[in-house]
Formats: sequence, C-alpha cells, structure tokens
Amino acid sequence: MVIKAGLLLIFFAVTIFVGFYFRKRASNVSGFVLGGRDVGPWLTAFAFGASYFSAVVFVGYAGQFGWRFGTAAVWIGLANAFIGSLMAWFVLGRRTRVMTNHLKSATMPEFFGSRYGSVPLKIGASIIVFVFLIPYTASLYNGLSRLFSMAFSVPFEWCILAMGLLTAVFVVAGGYFATAVNDFIQGMVMLLGIVAVIAVVLNDNGGFTAAINSLAHVSDPAAGSAPGVFTSFFGPDLVSLLGVIILTSLGTWGLPQMVSRFYAIKSESMITKGAIVSTIFALVVAGGCYFLGSFGRLYAGAEGIAFNANGGIIYDSIIPTILSGFPEILIGVVVVLVFAASISTLSSLVMASASTLTLDFLKGHVIKEMNEKRQLLSIRVLIVVFIAISSVIAIFQYSGGITFIAQLMGISWGALAGSFLAPFLYGLYWKRVSKISVWCCFLFSTTLMISNVFLGKDYFPAVLKSPINCGALAMLAGLVIVPVVSWLTKVHDKKAVEECFSCYEQTVVVKVSEDLG
Repeated sequence: MVIKAGLLLIFFAVTIFVGFYFRKRASNVSGFVLGGRDVGPWLTAFAFGASYFSAVVFVGYAGQFGWRFGTAAVWIGLANAFIGSLMAWFVLGRRTRVMTNHLKSATMPEFFGSRYGSVPLKIGASIIVFVFLIPYTASLYNGLSRLFSMAFSVPFEWCILAMGLLTAVFVVAGGYFATAVNDFIQGMVMLLGIVAVIAVVLNDNGGFTAAINSLAHVSDPAAGSAPGVFTSFFGPDLVSLLGVIILTSLGTWGLPQMVSRFYAIKSESMITKGAIVSTIFALVVAGGCYFLGSFGRLYAGAEGIAFNANGGIIYDSIIPTILSGFPEILIGVVVVLVFAASISTLSSLVMASASTLTLDFLKGHVIKEMNEKRQLLSIRVLIVVFIAISSVIAIFQYSGGITFIAQLMGISWGALAGSFLAPFLYGLYWKRVSKISVWCCFLFSTTLMISNVFLGKDYFPAVLKSPINCGALAMLAGLVIVPVVSWLTKVHDKKAVEECFSCYEQTVVVKVSEDLG
C-alpha cells in the first residue's frame, strides 16, 4: 500500500509542478488555449496520443472487445494507429495548421463560423460540443472505479475528487502548454506500463504460444461453433468489429479536442515527426490494450469477474481481475498508468469545452464586450464548472447503478465526429462545400445518436442498436451528405471562400532537401 500510494503522490506532485511552472505561458488567450501555436512535434504527438486513449479504452473497451472478438480486437489498435493517428496527421495536420492560423480560429466551432461565414453555424457547433462532451467527460471516471477499488479499497467518490482537483489545478494554472508537457510525461508512463502488463500476463499464461493455444480452445455458443473462433483472423463478429474500428479510428478526425492539437503545432515541417511519434505511441498503447484484453476469457472463472442480473458479464470487471494478481509495485504502476490516461483525456476535454463555450458562445453574443482578461477568466472558471458537472454525473451514475451514462462515450463520439468530421475535412480541401450541407450533417448525426439512446432498442435494426455501430454510420453518412447537399445548394460567398483558401497559395522558400523545385 505504501508503494502504491507513494507512486501516486509522486505523480500528483510532478503534474501540479508542471502546471505552475508553465503558468507564464498561459497569460493570454492564445497561450492558454493553443500554447501560442509554438508547440513542438514530440509534445504535440504525445498530447494527441494521451488525449486519444483513456481509462475508457484501457479498462472498458479493451475488456469488452477483447472478450467479444478475441485476438481480432488487435485490429482496433492497429486501425487506431494507422487511421486514427498516422492518416489523421498527414491528411488533416498541415491544412488544419495553415487554415486555422489564417482564419485566426482557436476552436472548431470558430473555424466553422469563419470558413462558412455563419455565426449561427458557430453557435450551433459550440452547443453540440457542450452537450456531447460533458457525458463523455463523465464516462472517464468509470474506468477508474473498479481499478481503485481493487488497488486501494477506497470509495469511488474519493477517486473522482482526486482526479477532478488535480486536473483543475494544473489546467487552470498552466493552460495548453502545461497540459501538453503533462501529456508527454503521462504518455511515457502509459508506454512503460502497458509493456510491463502484457509481459506479466503472457508469463502468467505460460508465454505467448501457450496463451494463444489456451485461447484457441475457448468456446462460446453465442460466438458460433467454429473452433478457435477467438484466435481467428477477424474474430466471431466482423460487422461489429468494423463498427468499432470506424468509430474509434475515423472518429479522431472530427473530435474537437483531437483536431485542436494540429492548431498548436509549431511549424509545418514538424508534421512528419509528429505523425511518426504519434503512430508509434498508438501502436504500443492501443495495440497493447486490445492485445491484453483479448486474453480476458482465460480469466473467466477467476474471482472478481462480475455478472449482471441477466447473467451477462460486466466488461469493466475483466481488466481489474486480470491485474489483481500482479505484484504490488506493478499494480501501483498500472494505477498511475490509468490515472494518467484519464487525466490527459479529461484535461483536453475540459479545455475544449471551456474554450469553445467562451470564445464561440459567450464572447460577442451573450457578453458583448469581453476583453482578453475576461475571456481568460471565463475559460478558467468554466474548466472548474465542467469538471464539477462531470464529477456529479459520474457519482450519480455510480451510486444509482445507471449504466446508460457509461455507454454515452459511443454516443458522444458518434454525435461529435458524425457532425464535424465531414464539414471539417471537406472544408479544408473543397471550395464547393455549402453552409446548408454543414447544417444537414449536424442535424442528421445529432438526431440519429439521440434517437439511438431513446428509441434504439425498440425501433432500430439489430445492427444499429449498438451506439458504436450507429456512431460509425453517422460518420460515414456525413461523408456522403455534405458533398451531395453541396452540389444541390449554393456556396454562401465565393469571394470569402477564395479568401479562406488563399492561405494555401502563399509562396514560401524552403531548402532543396525539402522540395526539389
């Protein structure tokens, strides 16, 4: 217990120190929200990766999809690395950095307002961010509850309080740059921790070959009668596997807290470095998490695996059960790992929520005169408010035994990425995108995901009852809706669009090693 508590206290001390050390860089709105657009590739890459993967992935998704798909769950981690990280950097990174700097937009709603010449569109996007990031923020706490209960036997409420206070202190003090530095430190903990955990799990099951062989002999009538289904190439349910891949990989392209990382990178030349680092990080962390989760069925009879009233397994109990037999010092490392993953994601979410609500909703609309000092104060206050709201929701969910809030991560990703992915992607590359097509995408995705919550069980087809598959559909549909509606409607202002894209036409001088000319 002393070892585990000591590791946590060291982690807390370093995190708070970083927040106060970089407080001078957060003296204005640009510095607080974007780090002055002067963040190097390593910090940006780790900030991207650490915001991507949280306790929801390590405890919830790895346990659930490892159990359902077996070793095929590793495909999710690979897709997260190559689609969610590598392709996102190369497709979005450069153009996002150039155009958002040209339009002086610090948030995704602000980008929509400037790119499409519509204040209502900016306000609508900010409302979507506010509504759907709050439940996602609350869901981050769920992955910690069972892990802390297993490691420390402390009430869930104390875990929430510690996580919320720590995040509030270093984000309010140091802003984006402190968040990025802490993400780097937390990312290193995640890398080392996941490698150690996988090594111990394989060793407990006789090594890699023996573990795979044992998993190949596991059968489940619900997964089909084929032998070795949990070690097969695509697992027992390819359609659901593809849904998870699309949601968790393509989703990063439309999430405001992820895309904002490209706003702040120091220069275009660092995109390649950042892409490589981010991809390697995702390969180790995401690939490692799902690889670990794929052996969950080997612990099916272990003490700690929980079941609901209907006899179905509670997926969140799988990973903590696997870890419960670890040496105490490794349990301490894992607790810090999951805590770090959750705090890094929480900090990016509350930063995105608070900055969006201040800059895109309050400034100039609710509060007509809002100087930079008041904007900074508003963002800092709202960060605390968002953390408090999400904490209350998490406690309410936990104490009341309500499960739908935990499921809202899929709903949140589907609504946010479904609404924003297509308008943002096409908006960077295609001049023909119309304002009406963006509204259609917003309305379709939010309506679909809200309907899935309240009507999904009774009225949706079997394949779309899952919020994950429904969210994947929202993203793919947006990629069709925006171009089709754009061809049927008019561009708002061709001259304004040309001005937006003029940033790509500027002449720059580079070395011959970068461009052969």
